[in-house]
Amino acid sequence: MVNDDREARRPHGELVAEVLGVLWAAGGPLTAQQVKDALARPLARTTVATILARLHENGTLARTRPGRALAYAPVADAAGLAAGRMRRELEKEPDRDLVLRRFVSSLSTQDEEALRQLLREAEPEAGRGTEPGTERGAGRGA
Repeated sequence: MVNDDREARRPHGELVAEVLGVLWAAGGPLTAQQVKDALARPLARTTVATILARLHENGTLARTRPGRALAYAPVADAAGLAAGRMRRELEKEPDRDLVLRRFVSSLSTQDEEALRQLLREAEPEAGRGTEPGTERGAGRGA
């Protein structure tokens, strides 16, 4: 009987993703009740409120009080949240160069080329405001 209950439960990450999806689609802050009403499955308002509060605590959502209830809105889109997670993981590692090297070596050819293009676009114009040794392409192994 315990297995049946666990199988019927939605994985936590899936529920968080659905809550974020509702908020991204809304275009403005929503209360826990509004998020609950927009979700496809019936949930307790307190369950939704807990998820919203945790997402606010970890910096994923901004919180306002336009009336009596708290309202939540995402601080970034899905790509911004993924980039933030990647940056936080990288910051945890003492050997960042090795982590980056392994990450780059695991990319598909298309992703590697996209990364190369983004790096080229992010570089300052050659000779303008660069320090010695930081000119275009200097020291890059990717």
